[in-house]
Amino acid sequence: MNSNVENLPPHVLRLVYKEVSALAADPPEGIKIYPSDEDITELHTAIEGPEGTPFAGGVFRMRLVLGKDFPAVPPKGYFLTKIFHPNVGHKGEICVNVLKRDWKAELGLRHVLLTIKCLLIHPNPESALNEEAGRLLLEDYAEYEARARLLTEIHAMTGPAGSSGASQDPNDGPQPKKHAGDLGKRAGGGGGAPAVPAALGNGANGPSTTASSSGVNNAAVKKKADKKRALRRL
Repeated sequence: MNSNVENLPPHVLRLVYKEVSALAADPPEGIKIYPSDEDITELHTAIEGPEGTPFAGGVFRMRLVLGKDFPAVPPKGYFLTKIFHPNVGHKGEICVNVLKRDWKAELGLRHVLLTIKCLLIHPNPESALNEEAGRLLLEDYAEYEARARLLTEIHAMTGPAGSSGASQDPNDGPQPKKHAGDLGKRAGGGGGAPAVPAALGNGANGPSTTASSSGVNNAAVKKKADKKRALRRL
């Protein structure tokens, strides 16, 4: 998706820059803001999964795209991290009233971000983009919760149990721009593999640290593969 910077009038760009700067300096609780100096019309964020929901413990990357008619027309929101939620489509598109018929120019981007975070707490099955998630939410909440938790563990958690906010399929939906390529590291914490202590009691003749680390990595890969196989069986 192309930038809309040159399509927006200067006074709108000034207002957007002011609001994004204020959001970056004082973000809503549980939301991190990653503004881009290259394109102020595309705002990348990371939303922490609210406690008490199947998304708790996860970090969900998302972006808002301001069109050429903003603020008369609402921004479009996309989850970049895979999530099992009634109001999030398979390509990451978000269905929420504030981005449609309830939009008012004076609401602002902070209100949009807070509304999307609240959507993780209170899904709306009546406007489901993911029909299966909407059906399960109404008919079998335990199954819905299990599916949502499983995808959270695989795609939105750091460490061996997840992939630190893995993006949607590269062939699906609008894609993040190059300037936001390190967003997963900034939002998810990143870092190298944990240090593995040397084997005790054998000295220089014992198993090497490299071999121990390899065993830990193999176990992590196997655990993640098991989760994905379980997901395919659902």
